Amino acid sequence: MHSLKGQIALITGASAGIGEAIAHSFAEHGANLVLAARRKDRLEALAVELESRYGIAVHTLALDVRRREPVEAALQGLPTHFAAISLLVNNAGLGRGLDKLQDGNPDEWDEMLDTNVKGLLYVTRAVIPGMLQRDRGHVVNLGSVAGHEVYPGGNVYCATKHAVRALTQSLRIDLVGSPIRVSSIDPGMVETEFSVVRFRGDQARANKVYDNMTPLTPADIADAVLYCVTRPAHMDVAEMILMPTQQASATVVDRSGKR
Repeated sequence: MHSLKGQIALITGASAGIGEAIAHSFAEHGANLVLAARRKDRLEALAVELESRYGIAVHTLALDVRRREPVEAALQGLPTHFAAISLLVNNAGLGRGLDKLQDGNPDEWDEMLDTNVKGLLYVTRAVIPGMLQRDRGHVVNLGSVAGHEVYPGGNVYCATKHAVRALTQSLRIDLVGSPIRVSSIDPGMVETEFSVVRFRGDQARANKVYDNMTPLTPADIADAVLYCVTRPAHMDVAEMILMPTQQASATVVDRSGKR
């Protein structure tokens, strides 16, 4: 088992949900953390909790991954003892709406493309050269079953996750010959803020997404990420698809009751 103790891990979208769960998991196993998200107050509260509970060090970045120059400046300006990032988890991402393409909102398209695709590119581009220089690193991208299939109303969101899958595969090719590993974790239904964001704050509609079934939890995804990054150095978990037992595909879900 590859130890995380003393490693520096950068997690984007770390203020809630899957990102927060990954932060807890990594901290429990001794990694020091750089936590990035837009909600600085939540990041700072999480940092205090993790440092006191696990005795690790945390640096927070109030960062919008859609903005290339601030991303570059923030990652180039990390304090010396947080600069040697060996684990990168590209978790920041979102979906907006379930409109047909002809009814879609181009501003929401831009938000998804800028966050899910360009944000991942900006952060990865800023981190990979240092990993190569130090001859050590692992990149984990949070994909989705939406990167393997499409569903009604998923048009642009599915396109962004197909792009994440393509970029993950391409990055693995670009890094072949180095010890840097690249993994993709592709979940089905996970109960987080995702649906609330997708439905523009409509909590009631978001709740219906998980009606009469048991979805995955952020901790489930964090377990999968931990598995990937703790494998022996000769092993790279290229891709992992995680589904609730009651979900067979993006659109086929058993809603006969929670199990």
